[in-house]
Amino acid sequence: MKLGQYGYDRIHPATRTFQALRIFVNRELDDLRALLDAAPRILKPGGHVVVISFHSLEDRIVKDAFRDGASQGVYRLLTKKPVTASEEESDRNPRARSAKLRAAEKV
Repeated sequence: MKLGQYGYDRIHPATRTFQALRIFVNRELDDLRALLDAAPRILKPGGHVVVISFHSLEDRIVKDAFRDGASQGVYRLLTKKPVTASEEESDRNPRARSAKLRAAEKV
């Protein structure tokens, strides 16, 4: 990890504020919940739902939905833990540092 203007592994102080405003204004969490609620009805057996989240609130919603679906026999988890960018990828693409990919298959 490189030492940047804001130190190791630091982001600009305004980044989280603008992210929170964007999430609120665009109703991103509501839309994510609606998608995850609809996915079991839309997917055929064997269909995959794959979500990349960039914020801990988003990731928690996805994790809980997939876990609940798996416990109800709706999904088979394809990723036990989230897939994240390698250090090399994060160095090449700083935006990838917070990305988490989770996937499930409809049973």
